[in-house]
Amino acid sequence: MSSDFKNAIVLTGGIGTGKSTVASFLKMYGYKIIDADKISKEVFEEKKEKIKEIFGTTDRKSLRKIVFNDKEKLKTLEDLILPEVKKRVLEKAQKYEKDGVPYFVDLPLFFEKQNYPQFKKILVVYAPREIQIKRVMNRDNNSKDEVEAILKNQMDIEEKKKRADFIIDNSKDLKHLQKEIEKFIKIL
Repeated sequence: MSSDFKNAIVLTGGIGTGKSTVASFLKMYGYKIIDADKISKEVFEEKKEKIKEIFGTTDRKSLRKIVFNDKEKLKTLEDLILPEVKKRVLEKAQKYEKDGVPYFVDLPLFFEKQNYPQFKKILVVYAPREIQIKRVMNRDNNSKDEVEAILKNQMDIEEKKKRADFIIDNSKDLKHLQKEIEKFIKIL
């Protein structure tokens, strides 16, 4: 596989930064998006039998609890799913590469996992930490502590911002976000 994905742009951010909203806008503007989460769900479905065999359940919430505090079990689950996800992501990327236009690879934990060295250009959807916390509390009905526990497992958004090639600021409202996206598309 060629490691030369020159039209690929990783779309990443942190929980509650509005990455999905940005992805929807980019789709609306006609860009193709490879959604690693969606692919991961497909692979999960296909491997359900095996997962049930190993973990005794395929219920996502229960699984999250099982692997959240157990690095070994988490690794077992990831080894079952991630290689296949990566294979499919790269196959799609290779297809889109042929179009010769920019496309996006939606990888929520791009920095944390570091398992896609093929992709060089990075777009970070940015919102300050306080806003991340507020949004996730509202969206998922989580307590502040729960959100902070999730954030602890993610690289700090300010650090991601430093490593980005492009930044879309989503610290205000939707109108502001749309302007930011349009500015970004012009640079593209």
